[in-house]
Amino acid sequence: MIGMIPELNGKSGGTCDFTIEVTGTGEVTAAPNRTLITLGAVTEGKEVLPAQNENAEKMNAVIDALVGLGIPRENIRTESFSIEPQYDYVDGRQVFRGYKVTHLLEVALSGVDGAGTVIDTATAHGANTVTDITFLSSEAAAFAAQALQAAVRSAQTKAAGIAAALGVSLSAVPCKVEEISPDNGPILFKAAAMSATTPIAPGQLTFKAAVRAWYLFA
Repeated sequence: MIGMIPELNGKSGGTCDFTIEVTGTGEVTAAPNRTLITLGAVTEGKEVLPAQNENAEKMNAVIDALVGLGIPRENIRTESFSIEPQYDYVDGRQVFRGYKVTHLLEVALSGVDGAGTVIDTATAHGANTVTDITFLSSEAAAFAAQALQAAVRSAQTKAAGIAAALGVSLSAVPCKVEEISPDNGPILFKAAAMSATTPIAPGQLTFKAAVRAWYLFA
């Protein structure tokens, strides 16, 4: 896009008058090296205390089993805990059914190979819900920076191509650069029914960046 910016920093007659405006995108892929698994137990009962005690027994067994796999106890934390009354609707009336107790754990793994074993072990010891698995990288900031650098180079290449087509000279450094939001989302595995052996494929993480830049031309 070729445009005009009549003012720079609020001053008329600034140095960013005639510009070529471009956008650039960058993308870096990397293998994940961390895994977060959210799993737990849901129990129901007419009375809150029995339901809560049943849930506690299941979760204690799950935690002990996960620690038995070699997962440090500090890598297992309660993600959420709730006790909720449950109701049925009969002939338009709300009828109390009992209580639902939900206890979810977040289990952090230092790699990606043990996710299936963690799920199978937890379900074998009382877990009955697995809400999600997220694959991450401990070097995410570095990969994001690489993607941003690639986006800036992409914008520079586009601007140079436009300038060459127009037969004009381009400034070596843009007069303005702003980062814009790329179409980027987390890598997430949504767990459903689990088999006796659960294969989990982490794949690759994708880090995206995008910029808009303005180059002077003459």
